[in-house]
Amino acid sequence: MEAQSLFSGIFLTSATPLLQKPGKSSVVRLASSSSSFIESQKSVTRKTHYTSKLVSQKVGTRKILECRNGVEVAGEVAESGKVSTSGVRRKKLAAFVSGGGSNFRSIQEATVRGSVHGDVVVLVTNKPDCGGAEFARDCGIPVILFPKIKDAPEGLSSTNLITSLRKFEVDIILLAGYLKLIPVELVRAYPRSILNIHPSLLPAFGGKGCFGMKVHKAVIASGARYSGPTIHFVDENYDTGRILAQRVVPVLANDTAEELAKRVLHEEHQLYVEVTAALCEEPL
Repeated sequence: MEAQSLFSGIFLTSATPLLQKPGKSSVVRLASSSSSFIESQKSVTRKTHYTSKLVSQKVGTRKILECRNGVEVAGEVAESGKVSTSGVRRKKLAAFVSGGGSNFRSIQEATVRGSVHGDVVVLVTNKPDCGGAEFARDCGIPVILFPKIKDAPEGLSSTNLITSLRKFEVDIILLAGYLKLIPVELVRAYPRSILNIHPSLLPAFGGKGCFGMKVHKAVIASGARYSGPTIHFVDENYDTGRILAQRVVPVLANDTAEELAKRVLHEEHQLYVEVTAALCEEPL
């Protein structure tokens, strides 16, 4: 699936929306956007520029990009001025988790209430007893074990995993706290269709071994003034794929890693749903 038409650049937003929310009859359209992010050991300087246009008058049906909390969403403006997603089939999603899977839970709940035009059809995990896997089973979502582990012969090889995902007709893969490196074969089988969320403003504090509380401890130890989640495409290395969206969270004086982690996770849940919703509106 090609997502370049949807994400023309990095969407860098703060925890407080940068654009004023339009009225019910209005659509915010980003004519252009550009962001630059400069980080030093002691501080972070953020520059974000948006050109926006309010469309409130009646217009003919035409393609637009609607801005929902800093994420552009493809759709059509009908005579009423509302965005229609007619003609775009529901996407089939696969979630990969290694732990509690709180981001997966947020996305699953969003699909159920209709704010994401897709369905999680399978969950992949390297820990069959983790909280995310248990939640999936409770929702009736099939669980696949990958990679193989000694105590679980039912685990799949890379080739068999790809075959299984094809059988489920998966369109988009969402990594939600999955701590294993994605095999090259899977990246090549799903180009620009695998997303990951990382709890720092990449490229800072990313790479092998940078996950979970380790990231937040490193951010605080560095003296950085800002942190926040990043959503990016997955390539063949850790945390180096093209960045799609970021949400800025301030690092407060006397913050602990646990306090910072809680605030960043809150933004993760919102941002991942928004980006997933945007991708699900894209035609294949």
